[in-house]
Amino acid sequence: MVSIPACFSETYAEARAKFCRAAAEAGGSIRSWFNPNAPGPDGERLYLDTARFGPADAENVLVLISSTHGVEGHCGSGAQIAWLTTGGPGTLPKDTGALIVHAINPYGFAWTRRVNEDNVDLNRNFVDHDKAYPRNEGYLAIAEAVLPQDWSDESKAETQRMFDSYAQKHGAFALQGAISGGQYTHPDGIFFGGAKATWSNRTIRQIAREELGRARRVAVIDFHTGLGPFGHGELICAVPPSSKSFPRARAWYGDELTSPEGGTSTSAIVVGIMTDAFPQELPDAEVTPVAIEYGTYSVPEVLGAVRADNWLHHRGDLNSALAREIKADMKERFFPAGDKWREMVWSRADQTIGWALKGLAGR
Repeated sequence: MVSIPACFSETYAEARAKFCRAAAEAGGSIRSWFNPNAPGPDGERLYLDTARFGPADAENVLVLISSTHGVEGHCGSGAQIAWLTTGGPGTLPKDTGALIVHAINPYGFAWTRRVNEDNVDLNRNFVDHDKAYPRNEGYLAIAEAVLPQDWSDESKAETQRMFDSYAQKHGAFALQGAISGGQYTHPDGIFFGGAKATWSNRTIRQIAREELGRARRVAVIDFHTGLGPFGHGELICAVPPSSKSFPRARAWYGDELTSPEGGTSTSAIVVGIMTDAFPQELPDAEVTPVAIEYGTYSVPEVLGAVRADNWLHHRGDLNSALAREIKADMKERFFPAGDKWREMVWSRADQTIGWALKGLAGR
């Protein structure tokens, strides 16, 4: 019997080894993409790996993606490995394939960061970089508080006063949007969308074209953590409700599907999300993307961990005791310790994958 908690890993290296072994044992075709831009914390080489199942010309393809936000890869990797080891590939209909994308952001996974090697949030990077970037006036107003000069009790208290003042004036959800909605003005800030397409952006587009070019229907599930009730997997459809794929996603996933633009999601409205690449690269296919967002801790605790990690990499000492404390907190906020949370992750993932496969089959 498969131990679900054992499918999850404490490090990127452990997760990669487990994934490649599980994919090979399940009969998958494995490909690897080396990230040449930055090594891991121990100097190790970092890879994005994929495993393909089913016929190469399958009309329907299920796509599971982990680590868009690096540290969240602990969760997504565990769910992917659980699917592989519990016989998921063997349940695919004969006209359906699966593409498992492991660690799309291997740097963030290895370094316990949300961002990539360029301090870029991949879920804000998939915009048209030849056009003017979206403005985030709220972030401009609080940028100084987001990245203080030092990480002391005094500075944290002062920045909290600035956040409280903004929230009092504009509302708590407006503060969350200002911080997490994405910004393109502060490369050393958080939720930075970048000034060009990142390596992960370019690579996932290549993978989509090469692996999914013959598919007619594609279901994408992207794994995330950090928002919502502890262990609950919110199904978020980040495309506008007016888009063609939204009613299809609603039909597949029912009333549990939420929409940031519709005001029903714990997520702020964001632009340039990673799953946008699939309909862009596969214009002749019906692409139905969703994210599973697993709750961990409160929004202030999660955002505090992100801010601390950002400060550490820009103004702190990575070899200090404070760095070890910040990294441990960052990991816990996005990957809570204990078997119960991990079992809840897989239960929701298994359910959602089942719905996606039924949707692909038109049932």
